[in-house]
Amino acid sequence: MLVNDFLFVSKWAYGPRIPNTPVAMPFVHHTMPFVNAKAYAEIIHIPYTRWFASPIQRNDAVVFNFPANDTLINDEINFGSRTTYYEAVRSVGRDAVWQEYGPDNKDLIITRPVDKRENFIKRCVGIAGDTLQIINGIVYINGRQQPLFPQSERYYRVVDSNRSFFPDADNLAAMGINVREEQDDIRRNGNEILVNITNEEKAQLSTANAAKFADYIETVSNRLFPYYNASANWSADNYGKLWIPKKGASIELNADNLIRYRRCIETYEGNKVEERNGKVFINDKETTTYTFNMGYYWLMGDNRHNSLDSRYWGFVPEDHVVGKASLIWFSWEKGPRWKRLFRSIK
Repeated sequence: MLVNDFLFVSKWAYGPRIPNTPVAMPFVHHTMPFVNAKAYAEIIHIPYTRWFASPIQRNDAVVFNFPANDTLINDEINFGSRTTYYEAVRSVGRDAVWQEYGPDNKDLIITRPVDKRENFIKRCVGIAGDTLQIINGIVYINGRQQPLFPQSERYYRVVDSNRSFFPDADNLAAMGINVREEQDDIRRNGNEILVNITNEEKAQLSTANAAKFADYIETVSNRLFPYYNASANWSADNYGKLWIPKKGASIELNADNLIRYRRCIETYEGNKVEERNGKVFINDKETTTYTFNMGYYWLMGDNRHNSLDSRYWGFVPEDHVVGKASLIWFSWEKGPRWKRLFRSIK
């Protein structure tokens, strides 16, 4: 996908979802154009209902409502979907965020119902019940390496001890590598220069040109879900293992599982969760297990080093799924991108 691609999305692919907020302006998602006002009213709320439900398949291109967008700082310049409300809270603390952006100051902290959260598109790499692990940038599901798609891309380090090669757009184009500098396909990382290269482009490089690029592995990051000590050695390229919740499956509510799955239990499935004297209470009842009421998915972008995806905010519940991306019906960049019109999405 490129910026300013316009997509057809099949809402029948996984079964049509009934709107949670049926009182809304037609043809507008969540905000009225020009006046920056809500385009919906929450006077009527319909619980999650999907007719003729059909499961998502691994590697589908899925459009979904952004789960971390239930609460957001409504400031597109500094936040938007790039930095979530929850990331700001983890960074500086809830009190500081509310003091800066809450109703006593800018009144920019807002909430949205599920069907009015931002629409994202990512590839479904893990379905409910899968165990996911990423090793050196390669996704493994249930211990099996997943396919490497030709257009999937990642950063490589430029290796040139003689400093005779400078990776600008023209030099890279001569090698068969297409970069978009405005989308950070070339960037500096300390003393290194990184270039975003697709699997197809990497495979077609000559031996001499391929030698100019070495693997780049992301370092450990504290931005990664589920943001706690057990994941302290995880990175975007070495991540997990992590089990994806499945409807009807039960887990033991130990300290590790509670941190990993508490948001699913509490926020997505609407339960009250408390810890008292080392014991777990759900809806004021002591329990040692929990059975999930929904299935969940793991979504990742094909631009693996430049994607805000499940590695950073966790699972996508089934009630957030909008549909399957099927076709690019229009594309624009200083004029129509004629070659992209009516191309199917793989």
